[in-house]
Amino acid sequence: MHGFGLGLRAEHYRDFVHSTGSGCSGPSTSSVRPAVDWLEVISENYMVPGGKPLHYLDTIRRDHPMVMHGVSLSIGSADPLDLAYLNDLKALARRIEPAWISDHLCWTGVDHHNLHDLLPMPYTEAALRHLVARVQQVQDLLGRRLLLENVSSYVAFAGDEMSEWEFIAELAQRADCELLLDVNNVYVSSRNHGFDPRRFIDAMPAARVRQIHLAGHEDHGDHLVDTHDHPVCDAVWDLYGHTVQRLGAVPTMIERDDHIPPLSELLAELDHARRVQAAALRRRDERIAA
Repeated sequence: MHGFGLGLRAEHYRDFVHSTGSGCSGPSTSSVRPAVDWLEVISENYMVPGGKPLHYLDTIRRDHPMVMHGVSLSIGSADPLDLAYLNDLKALARRIEPAWISDHLCWTGVDHHNLHDLLPMPYTEAALRHLVARVQQVQDLLGRRLLLENVSSYVAFAGDEMSEWEFIAELAQRADCELLLDVNNVYVSSRNHGFDPRRFIDAMPAARVRQIHLAGHEDHGDHLVDTHDHPVCDAVWDLYGHTVQRLGAVPTMIERDDHIPPLSELLAELDHARRVQAAALRRRDERIAA
């Protein structure tokens, strides 16, 4: 899977159903709007026995390659892995044949109660050992590597033994999993915790980063909140350019989960991502040739 994608949202189902394959809503505009190379679906929205979401998913899947992105795996929880959930996830993967499956490097609940939040891990050796075993169990059941995404965070554990980027890189190596690098989350956490976001990016193992997320956030002055309800800001575009120079042309998508605009606005923003990537790759080539 290559190129640039969008998150599939219910507001845009009809746009994609009526598209000509270019991600547009009609043939009259297909020559001027940028293509969507693939779509990311929220796994839990389609882990149901039937209904309109699955109908649209099956229809859109015929013309648009897809990847699956989950929010409920809770890979870092102390609770046992939910095997019923994993079997439903595997069934959905058989249905739509995604290029990959991702979820978040976090925990979402305790004592079988879902807190509906993506809570950060303590960055310790004990947490690493716990995660490695669980990631390997998930990968064995799914029969494929799992992508794990860095989350935005607002607090840190006093017992942390390493940085977040060291923790993620070590986990990817030990568990033999892959990474979904959310550049916006890196930026949000860097502002909230006072670290250099480029240091985080530079520590990522390039061979493990399979996908990149871009999104917007809210700026509250002394802290940022990851909301996915704004366009990508200039600082995140700059960090994305640095990421491309460091990691190359990794498949990239834009997330929008609230205040969702017309598809045309997201397509224009995706076209901007193409331009940022192309410029960053040129700078990379020039630096290598110098």
